[in-house]
Amino acid sequence: MPVRVDAQIGANPTDAAARIRQLEDAGFGGAWMGETNHNPFVGLAIAAASSRRIVLGTNIAAAFVRSPMDTAYLGWDMQATSEGRFILGLGSLIKPHVTRRFSMPWTRPVDRMKEYVEALGAIWDVWESGGKLDFRGDFYQHTLMSPMFVPPPNTHGRPKVYLAAVGPRMTRMAGQVADGLLCHALATPQFLRDVALPAVREGQEVAGRPSGDVEIAAAALVVAAESPESYATQLRGARRTIALSCTVPAYRIMLEHHGWGDAHDELRALSRQRRWSEMPDVIDDVMLHTIAAVGTPAQVGEILATRYGGLVDRLAVVTPFDVASGDPRAAPTNLRPLVESLRDAIG
Repeated sequence: MPVRVDAQIGANPTDAAARIRQLEDAGFGGAWMGETNHNPFVGLAIAAASSRRIVLGTNIAAAFVRSPMDTAYLGWDMQATSEGRFILGLGSLIKPHVTRRFSMPWTRPVDRMKEYVEALGAIWDVWESGGKLDFRGDFYQHTLMSPMFVPPPNTHGRPKVYLAAVGPRMTRMAGQVADGLLCHALATPQFLRDVALPAVREGQEVAGRPSGDVEIAAAALVVAAESPESYATQLRGARRTIALSCTVPAYRIMLEHHGWGDAHDELRALSRQRRWSEMPDVIDDVMLHTIAAVGTPAQVGEILATRYGGLVDRLAVVTPFDVASGDPRAAPTNLRPLVESLRDAIG
């Protein structure tokens, strides 16, 4: 199957309608919104009402800050509102955000996430087929569902559930229970081949699932510029984006796979000292060009086709603007040449 080309965009609800129309007109197959400084479900609900074809998904919605019941309603309503175009992408976040920002519990994240997905399935089973809700797990118990709280039938069915994973245990678990794997933009094709995809296959084998049951959704940072000014601006933005991402302890595994553990340590130290302006300088040209696809839109299309063709099912293009705010200053002024070159190269 050809790779479906998506975009990762900010979740700001005030510009969601305009952004989704721009992406749909440019020919993107999907748009993902993350949970940073906005609730992604609000922006996606607006996007659903402002589009007709493009697939909409959360990448990611924070699972552990909501109960499975709350997320079940959100996923069900988004699937109905979008007329079957919604993908529920869930992630764990990291412990400080869950416990200190959201004031929610954090224990055994892999086991908790597996149970979370199983709880969603149990709730949706009752909504689709009736019966008594009786889910009893180690972390979640859902045992009450009166008729007045059952939403109307959803003719589009339940949404697919994708899980974000980096470490091998979470990735194996995604292979057991998820419809798809959400890969971080730091996860290079080499890391996917060597680490992530074998872990997914292990999980599928444990669960007795066919090999094609889990879709692979990758993300790729791109610098696709048609002018020297845009090229320079995007390069600075790309180095900043990579540098900030590299400070997350859980992402060290992706850097170490390429021998960049020292860069991770240096960036962590600069971050603790709040020396933000110095962090992009740590990203040398080798790191930049290994993680990001850099060139004209046509060149970037060829690079991404070579790297990801036959490897993933969905590829989200991440431009080096602030996806939290949706600030387009460093984004390509015209996205159509990029998506057209990708479509020509990938098929």
